[in-house]
Amino acid sequence: MRKDVRILLVGEPKVGKTSLIMSLVSEEFPKVVPYRAEEITIPADVTPERVPTHIVDYSEAEQTDEQLFQEISKANVICIVYSVNSKTSIEKVTSHWIPLITENTDKDSRVPLILVGNKSDLVEHSSMETILPIMNRYSEIETCVECSAKNLKNISELFYYAQKAVLHPTGPLYCPERRDMKSLCVKALTRIFKVSDLDNDGILNDNELNFFQRTCFNTPLESQALEDVKNVVRKNLSDGVCDNGLTLTGFLFLHTLFIQRGRHETTWTVLRRFGYDDDLELNQDYLFPPLKLPPDCTTELNHNAYLFLQSIFDKHDKDRDCALSPEETRDLFDVFPYMPWGPDVNNTVCTNDQGWITYQGYLSQWTLTTYLDVQRCLEYLGYLGYSIIAEHESQASGITVTRDKKIDLQKKQTQRSVFRCNVFGDIGSGKSGFLQAFLGRNHMRQKTIREEHRSYYAISTTYVYGQEKYLLLHEVFPDFDSLSEADLACDIVCLFYDVSNPYSFEYCATVFKQYFMDSKVPCMMIAAKSDLPEIKQMYGCSPLEFCRRHKMPPPQSFTCNTAAAPSRDIYTKLTTMAMYPHARLRCMCTCNRCAFCLCQNFLNSELLQTVRAKLYAVVLRRSFLPFFNRLSASHQPHDRSSSPPQLVAFIPLISFIFLESSLFNCLPLFYRHVRQADLKSSTFWLRASAGATVCAMLGFAMYRVLLKPR
Repeated sequence: MRKDVRILLVGEPKVGKTSLIMSLVSEEFPKVVPYRAEEITIPADVTPERVPTHIVDYSEAEQTDEQLFQEISKANVICIVYSVNSKTSIEKVTSHWIPLITENTDKDSRVPLILVGNKSDLVEHSSMETILPIMNRYSEIETCVECSAKNLKNISELFYYAQKAVLHPTGPLYCPERRDMKSLCVKALTRIFKVSDLDNDGILNDNELNFFQRTCFNTPLESQALEDVKNVVRKNLSDGVCDNGLTLTGFLFLHTLFIQRGRHETTWTVLRRFGYDDDLELNQDYLFPPLKLPPDCTTELNHNAYLFLQSIFDKHDKDRDCALSPEETRDLFDVFPYMPWGPDVNNTVCTNDQGWITYQGYLSQWTLTTYLDVQRCLEYLGYLGYSIIAEHESQASGITVTRDKKIDLQKKQTQRSVFRCNVFGDIGSGKSGFLQAFLGRNHMRQKTIREEHRSYYAISTTYVYGQEKYLLLHEVFPDFDSLSEADLACDIVCLFYDVSNPYSFEYCATVFKQYFMDSKVPCMMIAAKSDLPEIKQMYGCSPLEFCRRHKMPPPQSFTCNTAAAPSRDIYTKLTTMAMYPHARLRCMCTCNRCAFCLCQNFLNSELLQTVRAKLYAVVLRRSFLPFFNRLSASHQPHDRSSSPPQLVAFIPLISFIFLESSLFNCLPLFYRHVRQADLKSSTFWLRASAGATVCAMLGFAMYRVLLKPR
């Protein structure tokens, strides 16, 4: 809706332009009329359309042609005033004023015109017979009003129609020559019908009509009013009503009827509610609502958006096979001005055996679009009518902006559900196969993919500790000079090398040292094509040794040359590392779902290690140290510089406990009695003789403690 309306009154001298303005303002005919009235601004709360209105007068005596041209260019609507008792002023409408206005306005955006016949109080006949041929000749003329400034006849109606011509113009909607709606209007209303057809059966039933009425006009239709509307359509169209519901033909007929009866504000209300502007294009503010995205944050769909997308999928999956056929996909995107998904999408997400996008693949593609280009996602949701069907203010309410990744690392937990893995590797190392294997395609199925339909992304779901997460794989082009920030920004790095190519690993090592050695992004080395004989890599060290030096997990074997779908274990492990980059989780089978994996990861977690360390420190301080002090005092009360024999004898037992518990951070408490060199020498022979000596030493120590009191 426009913020304001600017009305310009032009015409021959003495036709009553200034009198009309002054009569409107003062509600009485002025006794003294100046040459020109000053610009009048009518507040929004006074006008019927609740829009501020500026009324501008023109006087040939006080203004130049240049000033007139400027006012014409600024006006939203122009009222050409003539005197009903002056043939000359009527002739000037077509011979002077309309051509003048046409020359000074843009051809692509014609200004609506209102013909105003003033001084109707001076004649008994109407001028409409003379004016009607002019209206039929010029399509930019919205209407004609006969009025009287002296009698205040139709004064307020004049400016209401002028305001209405701007806010609800007929020109974009209707062609008077053909007596039918224009193609852009039909196209817009067709989209509105399809968005409102919630069950996609081609008919608006009573529930859908009531939802449409409530959405556009904030009030439902009474049952009788609904039947009356259907009856009107039935009388005029044989196919307008089907199964007691309104068809697309009947829907378009109703709006044609509204326009022909001068109620085009009804059609405009519907169009604007569904996001259309005055040119019948979807408004940019509707398609791209404001969304603040701070640095280092990502965007994801929230629960409401997924529910909406699920309803859209169910609406178009007519055969209920949980996949979208090419026809169903085209039907889904019929409300778009273009086809948003190309053939590469089928190689980006999961498909069924026929190559059709599955329900999971459908949601994955929407997740990918939201993550990579949230503005495009907002646009797509706008075409589908998210804000209308889901009854939200805008599409932005369906987007979740995650918190800064630095905060996740500090808190050692994340609420994100989409994780990005950038795959680096030399040409021919098998990166594309790795992406396609994530979608369940083995080497044989990958051979059927055409090069022009190839995708550099793959996205699907994995399960980490029972939680469903999205893993987004991105194949990075192997060129050091062209690596952008987007290529380096990710949650985990996958370094890919071919075990059968002796020069393949060198690229991975170079990429790691140049870009990721000093970063906090976790990295994993993948030994691809593990079904082929492994050849020694021509590098300074082996891949295993390289990983050990840089504290990376050992290289993971991978092959997509399998009879069935390739294993997904490696992808689960990648997602786990992306979720917990701060933790060193060691999973033996990488499934993260079996009891063994859950226990292993729990026992090796940093949280449990910290708790055990603090617990053993307390036990040691309260139990063992008093005992050591008593032993030391009883044997060498005057020389505390050296360790007592019993204490040295007890070293193997304590060392065994500490080594098996990985609690070396508790040893400073023990160093008060034992030097570090003694401890290291003890642990050497303890590993060999612990089983034979622990029980004897423990018994000997307890024996001495029990004998002392006696």
